[in-house]
Amino acid sequence: MVGLLGSLPRPLARSVGAAIGAIAYRLLGRLHATGLTNLTRAYPEKTKAELEAILRGVYRSLGWQLAEFCQMPRYTSAQAAQFIRYEGLDNYLAARDRGKGVLVLTGHLGAWELSSFYHSLVGYPMSLVIRRLDNPLVDAFVNRIRCLHGNRVIHKDDFARGLLTAMHNNETVGILMDTNMTPPQGTFVPFFGTDACTATAMARVALKTDAAVLPGFLVWEPSERNGRGGYVLHFGPPLDLIRSADPAADVIANTALFAAVTESWIRRFPGQWLWVHRRWKTRPEGQPKFYS
Repeated sequence: MVGLLGSLPRPLARSVGAAIGAIAYRLLGRLHATGLTNLTRAYPEKTKAELEAILRGVYRSLGWQLAEFCQMPRYTSAQAAQFIRYEGLDNYLAARDRGKGVLVLTGHLGAWELSSFYHSLVGYPMSLVIRRLDNPLVDAFVNRIRCLHGNRVIHKDDFARGLLTAMHNNETVGILMDTNMTPPQGTFVPFFGTDACTATAMARVALKTDAAVLPGFLVWEPSERNGRGGYVLHFGPPLDLIRSADPAADVIANTALFAAVTESWIRRFPGQWLWVHRRWKTRPEGQPKFYS
């Protein structure tokens, strides 16, 4: 499959990817149920038909990302610039030039794999905090593509030291802040109106090192290229961190800030977020489970 999608012309590969997504939408019942559960809680005002439309968009977006990932080894910066542009690159460059490191607040929105890859392709390599894949061969294959142009990976099982070292060296690290966590690595903060256990590492490192924290998301925007559509890699301005005389409270407050910013981006592009992830699996003590 990877070889096939990688060998096709990009428009055809994306069409095949979208078809794969449509098939997955119909066949993967458990993921479908998870997506509807999450969407119903996040958007209680929407009808089931509206929620299903969002979910179909999710699978199309995932199919497109599969196609883009298979095509990535072939891309040059000139080719990629035909369908990707920056919005707010100056925000990133100014944050980098502070000399204290950059933490990119991101998530499973849009084409997250293409985001860091494109950033390295045009000369801005970064590190990625990732979870090891269960299959070592697949893990090595995926990481080889991710790192073709200078990116490197920091595995979650040893990322605290890696983050501090990267900030000390004025490097850039992207962190996906929208996955379910468990205490003590995570704390409960609001996310779409419901407490979600969220990683605190970014807040701890940012407060300790004074690194800049920037939202960074690459999303598909249909209005690009005269309505033909294209990707936009957005870098927002640095976030103003909350600092008080209570460091523990500051970690929670800033983690809540990061979750709120992530939510605001997902609300702009709901059909491009990974709603099939069990984001609210970990519950506060005494609360019922979300998922059967």
